[in-house]
Amino acid sequence: MNPLLQEFNTAPFSKIETSHYKPAIKKAIEIAKEEIQTIVENSESPTFENTTVALDFTGEKLNRITSIFFNLNSAETNDKIQKIAQEVSPWLSEFRNDITLNEALFKKVKEVFNSKEKLALTPEQEMLLEKQYKGFARNGANLNEEDKSELRKIDTQLSKLSLQFGENVLAETNAFEMHLTNEKDVSGLPESAKEAAKQLANEKGKKGWIFTLDYPSYIPFMTYADNRELRKKLAIAAGKKGFQKNKNNNEQIVLDIVRLRHKRANLLGYKTHAHFVLEERMAETPEKVIDFSNELLEKAKPAAKKEFKNLEKYAKKLDGIDQLQKWDGAYYSEKLKKEIFDLDQEILKPYFKLENVIDGVFEIANRLYDLKFEEVANIDKYHEDVKTYNVTDTNGNFIAVFYADFHPRKGKRNGAWMTSYKPQQIKNGINERPHVSIVCNFTKPTPTKPSLLTFNEVTTLFHEFGHALHGMLANTTYNSLSGTSVSWDFVELPSQVLENWCYEKEALELFAKHYKTGEIIPMKYVEKIKESASFHEGMQTLRQLSFGLLDMSWHSQNPSEIKSVKDFENEAFTDTKLYPDVAENVMSTAFSHIFQGGYSAGYYSYKWAEVLDADAFEYFLEKGIFNKEVASKFKENVLSKGGTEKPMILYKRFRGKEPKPEALLKRAGLI
Repeated sequence: MNPLLQEFNTAPFSKIETSHYKPAIKKAIEIAKEEIQTIVENSESPTFENTTVALDFTGEKLNRITSIFFNLNSAETNDKIQKIAQEVSPWLSEFRNDITLNEALFKKVKEVFNSKEKLALTPEQEMLLEKQYKGFARNGANLNEEDKSELRKIDTQLSKLSLQFGENVLAETNAFEMHLTNEKDVSGLPESAKEAAKQLANEKGKKGWIFTLDYPSYIPFMTYADNRELRKKLAIAAGKKGFQKNKNNNEQIVLDIVRLRHKRANLLGYKTHAHFVLEERMAETPEKVIDFSNELLEKAKPAAKKEFKNLEKYAKKLDGIDQLQKWDGAYYSEKLKKEIFDLDQEILKPYFKLENVIDGVFEIANRLYDLKFEEVANIDKYHEDVKTYNVTDTNGNFIAVFYADFHPRKGKRNGAWMTSYKPQQIKNGINERPHVSIVCNFTKPTPTKPSLLTFNEVTTLFHEFGHALHGMLANTTYNSLSGTSVSWDFVELPSQVLENWCYEKEALELFAKHYKTGEIIPMKYVEKIKESASFHEGMQTLRQLSFGLLDMSWHSQNPSEIKSVKDFENEAFTDTKLYPDVAENVMSTAFSHIFQGGYSAGYYSYKWAEVLDADAFEYFLEKGIFNKEVASKFKENVLSKGGTEKPMILYKRFRGKEPKPEALLKRAGLI
């Protein structure tokens, strides 16, 4: 019996064997094809119900099985799973093309779309119809046979390449370790970082300390280690992932991906991949994105240059450093920050015990949105580290299942993300509630200490939980418009806005308690956290903008002439560069957001959403950060609405006006 093909509510992780995936996906594709065939063969004339709605409900089993499979490929993978991913990805892209290039089906969709004026649809129904029609048109339904087959070929290649890209990055991350045995090599490091590194060495049967490219190991070393040569060694190792002469090299893959994306866009009648992508975003065109980025760049660059000059002077004064390098940035920034604000990240960590921060974010969700979280043991999980919760509202109504997975492992990719195992939708009169998950990589507990988070990790947890709220509070009819299924430059608003609570006294008092004494974080630290929030904001903004502009460079022009990833990238960074170039390093070959995740021609959306989130949070500040009226407006118009209407319409309904960048610039201390 294949558990994936049985009916299940929560994912049956403990019953799944790796051998179940392929047959289950194969069978689910057949079932989905039959569902499509039923729509095509329906002899009645096409209607919104028998075509548009019917199509939205197809492929449910397939979506549930593939969401389990690909989520585990990110959070708990191994060689076998990666091999299966390489095999099934082409099947899935072939299947998607079977739908969008199915002429008989498109004819029906088009017929409903062309008669939409007569149908008296709700805004949500209109959105579904438009999204569906565009899904076909933007994926080749209007092409001739020859071009359709070319498109299929491109999509199959792209799905394989992006998987290979991700596998190479993970392999490079896992392949590197820095084993130190001399006490003076770990000087400057906080006890917690040393203890974690010692634990890692013990696990590998070695003496001393082991540091890796996993963030909880990498970041403390880059921030605190006094040994400049070792910081350099680690930084260079991190910067050359996918850029080494070995089997994990991603240079050709990057060039192949951008060329295929460009070719695909041309085939569909778009000038570039960015023109294709942005047509469906709030930003609309690459020109608008580049203007938006340059406008922020103009404000941030003078501040960034000034901050960098001060940092250079400081490093020179402190250690006689003549030329500040990339591996010096975090180290001297942290020292300078400590000096200016008298604020040490390590002093803050005891106040941010992971369990307390989780309780805190739950309490904030309760005060704002009337949610209650109960940890339960009866939900199956894929790893013992995972925590599972039932989410209800204050009246006891079931809202969602919530999974949380917090610590690094060998089979887990770096970073943090939110994902879902079951979407929300209303079907046959039943509001089916979502199953949502967040995955992070926070420092593990050690024999003597619980998991204590850096302030950065606290904001990361709030960020991902903001996405989770968007998923959990979803309340739409159709799953393709539900939760985080929104325009990509709108999706970061719920996550980024929630980060603001980490800086507010009223919120911090709920959870920032010393793990030993229970003492609430002293207000002087809270004030310092707030004051220091805009420390080096010019440099931070420049860095984010540089990633967004690199992404646009790859995707808003014809890439066919690009010979060298390194040269191209250097060119793209010209306007945002502060540190000298490092010959052995390149960013693009490990830029998973745009070459493996869904952020191609969309990385700018972090900054775009920051404008929205600063503007939105200003509203909370005016009325009080736990103001129920503002919270319910945000819940009703943003969190629960998904992609049922255009984002700007939803935003204006919440805020009463369009957002302006002033709130962001003010918060960042740039004006």
